Amino acid sequence: MDITVKVKRVYSESANSDGFRILVDRLWPRGLGKERARVDLWMKEIAPSEGLRKWFAHDREKWVEFKRRYFEELATKRELTELIREKAKGEPVTLVYGAREERFNNAVALKEYLEEQKRRR
Repeated sequence: MDITVKVKRVYSESANSDGFRILVDRLWPRGLGKERARVDLWMKEIAPSEGLRKWFAHDREKWVEFKRRYFEELATKRELTELIREKAKGEPVTLVYGAREERFNNAVALKEYLEEQKRRR
């Protein structure tokens, strides 16, 4: 069965096509109430470690190395990635994040990780 995982900024308007929305940040987005965020699950444990998040700081120059380190962390969190995969079998899943940076953030990296794992299966 194919899975659908999308990525979207949590501050963007939610849509029915988002399906199940998972916040994948360690910190709750600033100035955003729970109702407007429309988050179905806050999976802060799947976010990069505090040290990795601070080191990366959305610096594009560090993107490749960030992904390598984050993928190492994700390899130890298999039960969390499996939970996302299982949820995505029944409906679309949207990984939501708070960063302003839309191309170089942990949600984009997590989606890439999930796609890479799917190809290996």
